[in-house]
Amino acid sequence: MSQEPDAAHLSGGRSVLGHALKRVRSLAPRRADYAQMRVAPRKDLMAGITVGVVALPLALGFGISSGLGAGAGLITAIIAGTLAALFGGSNVQVSGPTGAMTVVLVPIVAVYGTNGVLVVGLMAGVLLIGMAFAGVGRYVRFIPLPVIEGFTLGIAVIIGLQQVPAALGVTVEGQHVAGVAAGAVADWAASPDWPAATVTFVVVALILGVVRLRPAVPIALIAVIAATAATALFDLPLAAIGALPSHIPAPALPDFAWTDIRTLAVPALAVAALAALESLLSATVADAMSVSDRHDPDRELFGQGIANIASPLFGGIPATAAIARTAVNVRSGAASRLAALVHALVLLVIVLALADAVGKIPLAALAGVLIATAIRMVEVSSVRVLLRSSRSDTAVVVVTFVATVALDLATAVILGIVAAGALALRQMAKTATLQEVPLETLSNPAADHHSDEERALLDAHVVAYRFEGPLFFGGAHMALLELTEVSDIRVVILRLSHVTTLDATGAAVLADTIRSLERRDVAVLMSGLPARFIAALAANGAYAELAERGHVFDHTPEAIAHARRHVTRDQHHAPNSAS
Repeated sequence: MSQEPDAAHLSGGRSVLGHALKRVRSLAPRRADYAQMRVAPRKDLMAGITVGVVALPLALGFGISSGLGAGAGLITAIIAGTLAALFGGSNVQVSGPTGAMTVVLVPIVAVYGTNGVLVVGLMAGVLLIGMAFAGVGRYVRFIPLPVIEGFTLGIAVIIGLQQVPAALGVTVEGQHVAGVAAGAVADWAASPDWPAATVTFVVVALILGVVRLRPAVPIALIAVIAATAATALFDLPLAAIGALPSHIPAPALPDFAWTDIRTLAVPALAVAALAALESLLSATVADAMSVSDRHDPDRELFGQGIANIASPLFGGIPATAAIARTAVNVRSGAASRLAALVHALVLLVIVLALADAVGKIPLAALAGVLIATAIRMVEVSSVRVLLRSSRSDTAVVVVTFVATVALDLATAVILGIVAAGALALRQMAKTATLQEVPLETLSNPAADHHSDEERALLDAHVVAYRFEGPLFFGGAHMALLELTEVSDIRVVILRLSHVTTLDATGAAVLADTIRSLERRDVAVLMSGLPARFIAALAANGAYAELAERGHVFDHTPEAIAHARRHVTRDQHHAPNSAS
């Protein structure tokens, strides 16, 4: 005989389903997003064309750096750029292949090839969508600035080192960028290839020089075209990009064993974390540059998740929002998502119509573009300010930078956050103080009718301490150390009204200190404990013990009056005495 479903279970199920549907609707594209495309289409069109021109050499270069070729970079910019624009949380964000992502992908490509990138991209996309549903986006803003600066500086160094072999016209195999760069320099020194090195140097110098004077000019593309023309005109023996796809390939599913998928779970987590971090930082930068635009962090994660699932299926690589391209988009007057869509369309036209011409671009020229990009990533003034601000900030920048170059990006961010947190706790612990307070400044003078003899007795045997700041695991022992050393004292008054934090460790140390004093026949009175901290101190019984003896007070003058009675009346704690 079947039973009818419990009404509460049905109600709970409907509630969960309703919440899930509401969350889906909050992440889905909105009509207002696309209505905005009709506001200033001409501005968006010009901005999109400008960004497409700027993105072309970067997409080619980052595709090559990833190990999957220039075509993979172009496909990523087209597919990911389109989907992230449609589903993302920013109206002016531009997505595609980035230097930070290629740094993560190089070892994956070396070990697992194209299938490895496909599986990692799919898993990372699913993780990003899960992060969006969980509302993780809002927490990225809590990442400390020194971590971001150290991370960016490390990525810039890695991107620069990755370009050394192509810049010098040599081929060196290996996975660690520093070792590969050193090997390339050694090979070049043994047999110098001057044309490649010259082209790279000229492209870098041209980009850095013109960007300062005319930032709106697409100098990277102009430099690449000039280098390609010079290579053909003077018949320079330079390696070129090679064949590019003349169409967007059909989606392909991976052919992988479950053991490989489990192995790639950690790289997928690193890719998802990097995509979330870089995309939300880019969106924050775009908000600062745009007067009216404000991004939705969870929708941005959702859009990046969709983009990262689709891009590898079509032969691309995992993508993130690109800070440089987004900045160009905003500066060019972009007002809606239409600009990012036009950028992807420009790149698609290049794939369909100019694949042969693009395939003749020298690798040395693209190496120059990426080296210039790496140099421009480093904001010298920002790094200088951080290095001069405090030793703690300097330490966090250095730890994150070294970890980024020597280890991997996900580990670097984790180590940077841990270092920043540890140093912040250390600094906070130093702010916790225990200060002895003269009793005459705390008493109520109008009610003070004690004789000089009583006042002397009080001064000799009663002491008040005021706590300032946090009393937590980072500094509780240090702050309370002075209390355990008091001598010739009969009453200690603890003023706790200025305590800002009291965790379980702080409460436990405070309770141990109170009991230690009472074992030495020192009465402990407490005043001004904020109500929100009572539970922490009550958990270990200390609060109840003091309250039972009538030693808990709302205000310090009441505690002082009680202390005076305690010192001057031998029978103060008799059962029938007033307290």
